[in-house]
Amino acid sequence: MTFSVVIVAAGSGTRAGPGQAKQWRPLGGKPVLRWSVEAFLAAGAAKIVIVTTPGGAQALNGTLAGLDGWQGTTGGATRALSVQSGLKALSERPLDEPVLVHDAARPFVTQRTIEGLLDTLSDSDGAIPALPVADTLKRAGSGEPLVTTSRDNLWRAQTPQAFRRDVLIAAYAAWTGDQEPTDDAQVVEATGGQVALAPGDPLLMKLTYPEDFAMAERLAGAARITRIGQGFDAHRWGPGESVWLCGVEIAHDETLIGHSDADAGLHALTDALLGAIGEGDIGDHFPPTDPQWKGAASDKFLIHAADLVRARGGLIVNVDVTLICERPKIKPHRAAMRERLAQILALPLDRVSVKATTTEKMGFTGRGEGLAAQAVVAVETPA
Repeated sequence: MTFSVVIVAAGSGTRAGPGQAKQWRPLGGKPVLRWSVEAFLAAGAAKIVIVTTPGGAQALNGTLAGLDGWQGTTGGATRALSVQSGLKALSERPLDEPVLVHDAARPFVTQRTIEGLLDTLSDSDGAIPALPVADTLKRAGSGEPLVTTSRDNLWRAQTPQAFRRDVLIAAYAAWTGDQEPTDDAQVVEATGGQVALAPGDPLLMKLTYPEDFAMAERLAGAARITRIGQGFDAHRWGPGESVWLCGVEIAHDETLIGHSDADAGLHALTDALLGAIGEGDIGDHFPPTDPQWKGAASDKFLIHAADLVRARGGLIVNVDVTLICERPKIKPHRAAMRERLAQILALPLDRVSVKATTTEKMGFTGRGEGLAAQAVVAVETPA
């Protein structure tokens, strides 16, 4: 079943304390909003619309760098108006397609929750994830005695909430409530629509107050695993005037022979990233028999592998490349190589390492027949 998503990210988040609005704040090494976008892309969302303020539109490109399948739009003065703006931005999608409406301040949405909502929606007008209230409830008005309130049949509603887009559009058009609806299910309920409960998730906490971010940081670590990938590549020397290594061209009396630009450092690093997420090797994605890759710049291969990591909701933690050769001398170019890799992968410089070694005149690299490279990467992905 195909589905689209509207993520509401237009709030100011004043209760979260001073600083950026909470959707832009870092959590577990990336912005809060990015967690949800990566989760929906990994679950197969056909299109994601992010509703934000006019000022937030500029932040989207940096926040979601390397991700496709989304677009931004400007919201309204209230959450209800922002949701309707997001629905309009989906006008090219089928009217009866499910749409999931989600609050950006709930970063830990999972594929299990998404699948549960879509299954539940098949027999109802709407589906929401919800958790039964477990705590004892007390009611206390100003000057009134404390009263225990029954928690029977009470549920904590979460997002994302699922509806067919035409149903939700019609419900908002018919809304006549005097007060702002607190969620989209309330709007559908007001038209007589049947909204069903799907299993909620305690991880789907809403970031509201400063102390919520401290808890979320712990959850961010617990909800992710670290994967290690390694790569190796070698090319022989041939006639030439320069060589490409780790994205840097070095003047040399020979060049490396290969179908592309033969940048062994980038090839090894590409294979390491692909290996970390179980996506085969560079030859699977860029076959040497394909003429379109003849002489191609190898940074295209590395960017592709990095995009696959991010599409999985992954985060590249650090990369380490070792070049094995007698010459050219790598040390004079090492700083430029690190800077180029950091630029390609959008990593801080201290997460990028480039080293060089020789084989003490032994083997094909020692005899000057070729150059080799090996790479190791660490990648964090959802568990």
